[in-house]
Amino acid sequence: MTEGLETRRGVVTTEDDGRQRLEFRRSWPDPIDDVWAALTEPDRLARWIGIYEGERGPGGAGTFAMTHEGGEPAGQPTTIVECDPPRRLVVEWAQPDASAMRVDLDLWQEDGRTVLRFVQFWPAGADVVDWAMGWHWYLDKLGAEIDGGTAPTNWDAFVAEIGPAYGRPPS
Repeated sequence: MTEGLETRRGVVTTEDDGRQRLEFRRSWPDPIDDVWAALTEPDRLARWIGIYEGERGPGGAGTFAMTHEGGEPAGQPTTIVECDPPRRLVVEWAQPDASAMRVDLDLWQEDGRTVLRFVQFWPAGADVVDWAMGWHWYLDKLGAEIDGGTAPTNWDAFVAEIGPAYGRPPS
């Protein structure tokens, strides 16, 4: 990974309506089609985050299970809200005891690199830090899938490294 922690860190801002907006930007020298494939092809998706089973394409419904979490993965009802290969993917899935989670992923070419913008919104006043660190973990895993680098494997070591950048001192 050629990008430093400061450029890989998620940024939380507050929208005019009070919602919290979490945004990450990552980039790779790889072609946009390769980055899209890492986000959408079943075998590549499974290597960095989980398994989607269901219809593909706009309006597609299925289940998504994050397989890189502890315990037995449970598939959550999932909808592909938007799908415009290889530029935009918007996915929404149900969460236990919470409202639906929506993630917007946009890709474009800039200065010979493929840029990914990841955006997720949260209710006003939400504590987004743990989610931001979790998505940081998964986006680092995505980066390793794309560029062949080393993916994080130990959560505690990962948090010790990135936690301070999110205001969480090492424990």
